[in-house]
Amino acid sequence: MIHSILKMGAVVGAAAVLAGCQLLATPDPIQMYRFGAVTDAPTQGGETPAPLLVSIRRIEFPDASKGDRILGVTGTETAYIGGARWVSPAEALFDDSLNAAFAARPDQVRVLDRREPGTTPLVLRVTVSSFEARYLNGKEAAPTVVITARAQLRNTPERQRGAGPIRPEDGRTVERAFTVSQPAAENRVSTIVDAFDIAVRDINTQMVDWSIQSAPAAR
Repeated sequence: MIHSILKMGAVVGAAAVLAGCQLLATPDPIQMYRFGAVTDAPTQGGETPAPLLVSIRRIEFPDASKGDRILGVTGTETAYIGGARWVSPAEALFDDSLNAAFAARPDQVRVLDRREPGTTPLVLRVTVSSFEARYLNGKEAAPTVVITARAQLRNTPERQRGAGPIRPEDGRTVERAFTVSQPAAENRVSTIVDAFDIAVRDINTQMVDWSIQSAPAAR
């Protein structure tokens, strides 16, 4: 079934394959998917402000997984799942999901919106190094979604008047690597997307828990 799902796109250019061929009048239909959506998350705010205020840098993603294509890996071969796209770039969906995971804990932490003025004492930087469906048991078997990321929580001291610029050594940093592996139930696009959804929620929940627990060490 893998041949009906994956289309090579990361290594071999499509232009070389299609050169001299007549283009189809009607393109193949593409189904749009999303992951990591959190519904009915509690709103932040209230009479008692959250004890922890954090700002999140924009998520860093590997080039092969950026954008709206769904990456599959079989050994040393890379491919994109045909007929399926993310509704938005994967890095944007991941960013939304991480922010929603923080929003679900309004009594413990609040994320400063990037449009809000001011700075926060704590800055979270997340670098995703793997975001892919791996065919570990052959092309016909159901793949396993693997997400690996490194989170870095850094203290940003407030700049005092006349004290000059903040130097890197002025702050404290704690960091941790996270890995989540979520097997898909079947080798079908819908179940692969379900595995991505579960894996994203899992790793983002872990990063929120770690951020809250590690905040004292970063201060």
